[in-house]
Amino acid sequence: MNTSTSSRTILVTESDMTLLRTMLEFRRGSNSRDEQHLEVLTRELDRADVVPSEDIPSNVITMHSRVLIQDVETGIEVAYTLEFPAAAHRPGMLSVLAPIGTALLGYKEGDVIEWPVPRGVRRVRVLEVLYQPEAHESRRRVDSNEPSRVGARESIGQH
Repeated sequence: MNTSTSSRTILVTESDMTLLRTMLEFRRGSNSRDEQHLEVLTRELDRADVVPSEDIPSNVITMHSRVLIQDVETGIEVAYTLEFPAAAHRPGMLSVLAPIGTALLGYKEGDVIEWPVPRGVRRVRVLEVLYQPEAHESRRRVDSNEPSRVGARESIGQH
């Protein structure tokens, strides 16, 4: 069982790291309410292993991933999509600046993640990464390299 601790390394894609660091720079000082959340995300990013998007395992939570988690204490399951704050206002969307959003980034299926909440410590298990954009893009690249059946029939008919 893996739990969120300051010594646990997480995986973050190069593109997510660039976008998250840019967001952090932009938001610093603009809203004192976010300062604590910005600092927590900064510490998480500082301990991350950064990998190219094409090398991230498909079971790792990246930005824009849809993930199914389970509260360890209650057994309640919830699906969220991890987003940047500006896109996290719709139901089912979770801001990376929310404590649980920051906690999920870079973890993988099967991990148990802990983070402090006002009434103690909350623990959730990552049950499944339902959608990860990098894995989706990787499948699209593979599919686009295979000849289509329509194209194969057309080329056969032309010769």
